[in-house]
Amino acid sequence: MNAGEERNGRRLADRVGEVVESDSTVFWGQCYQLHEAPDFGSLIIADDGEVDVLGVVSDVGTSSIQQGRRALARGKDEESVESLYSSNPQIEKLMKTTFRAEIVGYRDGGPERAKILQRLPARPPKVHSFVYVCSAEERTAFGESLEFLSILAGARGPAGDQLVGACLRQLSSAVNDPCEFLVRAGKALTMVYASEPQRLYTLLAVIRP
Repeated sequence: MNAGEERNGRRLADRVGEVVESDSTVFWGQCYQLHEAPDFGSLIIADDGEVDVLGVVSDVGTSSIQQGRRALARGKDEESVESLYSSNPQIEKLMKTTFRAEIVGYRDGGPERAKILQRLPARPPKVHSFVYVCSAEERTAFGESLEFLSILAGARGPAGDQLVGACLRQLSSAVNDPCEFLVRAGKALTMVYASEPQRLYTLLAVIRP
């Protein structure tokens, strides 16, 4: 195993944080680096040493580590945001970046964990599970099935249907033929949103190649 690799071949560089809260449908993570959260709509994995739980990032935020307290403006005399951070290194210790992920599946089945199941796992990931950004290969494998869309469609968070569109665009970027993938996704969406034509129209416009 290379120095930069971890168990199951994951790269240490792809580890973005840890699970700090979880339930049956959602988990929340905290980043190791301020402002270094995975992208909205990206596919991530929470690895607790037993099961890989897959989630789609549905919200990202940066706030004070003290609940209810907001950051104070500090840059009146600074030339740039970069210089502000350089002049105030304590910001890194006073702020945190967190993200929320909608659980869309899990991977189990032995040491190699080859089988991806697009349904909710029996239990959510453990608190302090390591969170990784999925590789292109993992995104491609996950996108072979679109059963997860019915789960994601039910996640009516503040981002709404933009989350579904962002996720599909992220997955399409990993395949050899993005247009073919998005066409296939569009057909799957017609089944998921058959009773909601306006939502379907909006989503098809969002994912159109």
